[in-house]
Amino acid sequence: MSLRRSHYHMSMKRSAERGRAGPTSREVTPYARMNARIAWMLAALGLALPAADAGAQQHDEGLAFVLVASTALRGSNYQGTVILAVPTEGDRHIGVILNRPTRRSLSDLFPEHEPSKKVTGHVFFGGPMSQQAIFAVTQRNDSPGAGSIRLMDDTFLALTAVSVDRIIEETPQKARFYAGAVIWRPGELQRELIDRYWHVMNPNQDLLFRKDTRGLWEELTRLANALTADAGFAQDPLVPGGRTCCGSLQRLP
Repeated sequence: MSLRRSHYHMSMKRSAERGRAGPTSREVTPYARMNARIAWMLAALGLALPAADAGAQQHDEGLAFVLVASTALRGSNYQGTVILAVPTEGDRHIGVILNRPTRRSLSDLFPEHEPSKKVTGHVFFGGPMSQQAIFAVTQRNDSPGAGSIRLMDDTFLALTAVSVDRIIEETPQKARFYAGAVIWRPGELQRELIDRYWHVMNPNQDLLFRKDTRGLWEELTRLANALTADAGFAQDPLVPGGRTCCGSLQRLP
């Protein structure tokens, strides 16, 4: 996700504008047709699809974090966003926007898919990339399958059609579903942190699965401002030479 005026960013901006109101049934294909798109996305992230019984990717276990848009993003497509993000191989990152619910449900998007009719709640707009694919954040003890990433001890990000299908069929009420994602190329997120585009906070279950996300950005921004006003600092693992405050919030000097 580059915030500079590059060809890549302008293409992504146009995609985000098309998806601002959320996905429609014509924009989302059946799960069985998603694998090719998602395999391409995983390859771009440096994530090879493991065998079906290999479980979740382990290299980034426990390193998920929440990005809260700073006022430096005012006027951009990411103004007021709260994003759950996780590192992947090669200094890349992937995330989903936590506070942009749409008015559509899975059953609206997939009327012929019987398991989707059991899922309550709205699909969220996860980001401008791969809007025709559905991703999921789920709370469970075991991995939902190939191509999933462990975010915390009992929380996973499911990236593939197979793993999302399994969640829908087994634990749909312990998951949140997203159309699209946010993807950073190598080094992009570090540069955005240096430019102070984001406050960085630790994730928790209440935050990830909050039913009403209205006012979430304002709440976390107030918390960020309060913490950064008083906190001491230590080395930030995300940005060489950067700093992070003690506790739940990370920031740069």
